[in-house]
Amino acid sequence: MKKSDFIFILVLCIMFLPFVFSKDAYNFYMHMSGNHAMIMGFIQYALLATIGEMLGLRLQTGVYVNKELGVFPRALVWGTLGLTIVAAIRIFGVGTPVFLDYVFGLDAGTFNGAIFAPEFSGLKLLGAFFMAFFMDVFFSPLFMIVFTIYDMHIKQTGGTLSGFFTNKVQYSNNLQSFNWKVQWQFVFMKTIPFFWIPAHTIMYLIPTEFQVLMSSMLGIVLGVILFIANRK
Repeated sequence: MKKSDFIFILVLCIMFLPFVFSKDAYNFYMHMSGNHAMIMGFIQYALLATIGEMLGLRLQTGVYVNKELGVFPRALVWGTLGLTIVAAIRIFGVGTPVFLDYVFGLDAGTFNGAIFAPEFSGLKLLGAFFMAFFMDVFFSPLFMIVFTIYDMHIKQTGGTLSGFFTNKVQYSNNLQSFNWKVQWQFVFMKTIPFFWIPAHTIMYLIPTEFQVLMSSMLGIVLGVILFIANRK
């Protein structure tokens, strides 16, 4: 391990350990997550997904940060997209049970009651699976495409905040420059069915107040996946 690896691990410990050993810090986090979910979503994704990309860079190049990575504009993009993830978790979490009741001809609230019940059941698992399925089929591909466009913009502007804001995002050109083969075969057809749907099924099985936390933790994995995919 390099010195930078120990520093990286130390920073992670400083970030997470207070919430493990301090009840006040944990209660503060739970209060913020319950009452200010969007703010916490921005902060958590800005930090954790960017960390994931730094890990991806470390795996590929041996360093955590370089000029091309653009830590600050990247954190801004991740934080902003994190708001859409928090919204998607709520939208699909609320809308899917209603849709399932309609499809299966059940009384309104049947799936909703099973999903939010403390005990595990087949309906709870089925509901969580379909929540994850619909979110990852309808939302995740668009999310990943938008992120890739901004990933390209960050690289095109030298990874600086000034370049990020002063240069126009080349949406059309960046879309045409996509490696759609990698995007389809790796990002869509492998990571979504074999990782994201199972992971988000588990996320929807846990209590609501912890779902954004788990989602943001998965943001580390998302950062690694998208970094590697975009370098392919």
